Amino acid sequence: MTSFSASDVRPLYIGGEWTPGRGGNEPMPTYNPTTGEEIARVTAATAQDVDDTVIAAQKGAAEWRALPWTGRAAVLREMAKRIRDEVDRLCLIDVENAGLPISASRRDVLRAADEIEYFAGIAGEVKGDTIPAPEGGLAYTLREPYGVVGRIIPFNHPFNFSAAKVAAPLAAGNAVILKAPDQAPLGALALAELVGDLFPAGVLNVLTGTGAEVGNAISSHPKIPRIGFIGSVPAGQAVMRAGAEHIKHVTLELGGKNPMIICEDMDPKLAAKEAVNGMNMRKTMGQSCQSNSRVFVHESIADEFIKELDQIVRAITIGDPRNEETEMGPVAFKAHYDRVRTHIDQAHEDGARLVYDGEKPEGFSDGYFVGPTVFDGVTPDMRLFHNEVFGPVMAVVRWSDENEMIEQINAVEFGLTARIWTNDLSRANRIVSKVDAGFVWINESGRKDRGIPVGGFKLSGLGKESCVEEIVSYTREKSVTTTFVAHA
Repeated sequence: MTSFSASDVRPLYIGGEWTPGRGGNEPMPTYNPTTGEEIARVTAATAQDVDDTVIAAQKGAAEWRALPWTGRAAVLREMAKRIRDEVDRLCLIDVENAGLPISASRRDVLRAADEIEYFAGIAGEVKGDTIPAPEGGLAYTLREPYGVVGRIIPFNHPFNFSAAKVAAPLAAGNAVILKAPDQAPLGALALAELVGDLFPAGVLNVLTGTGAEVGNAISSHPKIPRIGFIGSVPAGQAVMRAGAEHIKHVTLELGGKNPMIICEDMDPKLAAKEAVNGMNMRKTMGQSCQSNSRVFVHESIADEFIKELDQIVRAITIGDPRNEETEMGPVAFKAHYDRVRTHIDQAHEDGARLVYDGEKPEGFSDGYFVGPTVFDGVTPDMRLFHNEVFGPVMAVVRWSDENEMIEQINAVEFGLTARIWTNDLSRANRIVSKVDAGFVWINESGRKDRGIPVGGFKLSGLGKESCVEEIVSYTREKSVTTTFVAHA
């Protein structure tokens, strides 16, 4: 395993080797959001570096594709094993570079290993079909890997996304060019250090640099026919525009302004507990596209719900993410901290009632901490109702008419997830049929069973992940018709 000192500029991982790349850009600093201090510098790759990586990836892809799926699955299982064996070291990387509480970061690392093993287990499901044909003939389809895949990931789960989101394209027989997040790139580099030697040279590549240059070069490159992107709506739109010139196959997991619907038959105390769980305040400081940032609570239980919610968020432990007892750390970087605070200021300006706004913990005045924040009385004319904050800010909306509530839920441009809490399952399933969301939980705050498709509607994305559909999406279908005896 390669070792780098704190003063080194972390190189790129291309074609099985660590390289400084072509040069030309100043190194990019990366920071510890708990303290605001610089902790490393990484190479800012160029479009020419992307060209070099594509050449290496094409060579690696040919060898990797030729390996039977059982052989690829064995490599992926070894990849997962190495990750599990190094969990205590790996989880500290996202603690220091992304501010994740150590308990949440540890879960992230182990869940990445789980997802890798899942795709290793279903690699054999990438297969074609036979179609009825006349006597003396055969018609069938084949599934073939695209060759080179670009995978662009965000800052909120850096190591988890680096490891888990390359699993499906690798299992399908592709080489992968992984674009590390601008703001938290160290997890992706750690992945290459740990498992790069398992693959033929060029099969797993990691580039650091800006989305504007490296992400755009990957998205627009004519020799990268398949792109998988996770991030914001504007960035996803940019990826689609860049890929349109070459008619690329693009899948997107984008933002959300996700509702939690609490019906009048629910216990307010339980509902408040699950609202905080579904908001992912304790895991990611609300930096999750699937968080229930809009909570629609029935008017008849709203006051009691707010009372319980206030008590719960006040009790959340915010502080040094290295400590096991810490439940919330900082948000990931300074510009994002400023954005979240702007959303909070706008909610005040628009007339929402502040229930609680957590303060920075003592001793971390330079860190990017935003405490758990709750607004009540949020209405559709307020910016907080519509805009994705991507931070620990919850908007509580009171409702009394079900049809009006559903209309308000569907009024936003997102459609990623929804949560419905009621003891009336007939009512719950009626609401499911009316809500614009790609993933709906009933009486659940966020459990995702292995293999269930994840993806959104409207501006929340295209395609599905973490399921059979994802691995199949990293292949192209070829149709073949054969006549057994050639006719003159």
